[in-house]
Amino acid sequence: MRLGLYIIGDEILSGKRQDKHFAHVLGLLQARGMRLDWVQILGDDPDLLTAAFAASFGRGDVALSCGGIGATPDDHTRQSAARALGLPLELHPEAKTLIQQRIVEANLGDLDSAANQQRLHMGMFPQGSAIIPNPYNRIPGFSIRQHFFVPGFPVMAWPMLEWVLDGALAALHDSGRQVERAVIVRRTMESDLTPLMEDIEQRFAGVKVFSLPSVDHPVYGRHIELGVKGEAASVEQAFAYLRAHLPAGAWEDAPK
Repeated sequence: MRLGLYIIGDEILSGKRQDKHFAHVLGLLQARGMRLDWVQILGDDPDLLTAAFAASFGRGDVALSCGGIGATPDDHTRQSAARALGLPLELHPEAKTLIQQRIVEANLGDLDSAANQQRLHMGMFPQGSAIIPNPYNRIPGFSIRQHFFVPGFPVMAWPMLEWVLDGALAALHDSGRQVERAVIVRRTMESDLTPLMEDIEQRFAGVKVFSLPSVDHPVYGRHIELGVKGEAASVEQAFAYLRAHLPAGAWEDAPK
């Protein structure tokens, strides 16, 4: 099961706002032993959003999504999720109650006013959705088929995502925890190391090999950080094999 992150908003792609979600969500996942398999940054384009959601729904992925769930004309996430699933949007009864509570608390006027009826659109979710509570202002997000949709505002999104990770996705804690071991290799080209890398991945199931070249490192200068990652037992075997098949004197253990 892959776990991915959607970051949605024209303002990210135009540079008007800098994304803060990726680094924070990565930290939330790592603290729980979970691994992020993919991330997509998408503008507020209903066709692109529908196609992206249809793909991740179709793969059976778990997906976290930040942004675009408001009720203004430039918000398309709710509608696109519904289109991707072939479902109608409907006003979620609990979302309606929460939004109306927010209207009253904020003294926003008559519940039947045009503006407040428009606010109820923020509770229009794909049929069959569950809500994600919003501790900041009560306006909920929603989830459906292992996809979890929250606002783009970090002050709202991050506690809502923590609620998801420690609730609906608690069973995935520690599912992506990996061990990583690496060496610093000098005076060698990546092409020279490729046969060894391929050999290790074929020989040790579940182990991934990585190669990170650098040309101006302040300590090592031009070098390649070559390593393996995966479950602890397999990584230790693969790492021993890696070191045994590197030229003597051409490498040293990378700092942990």
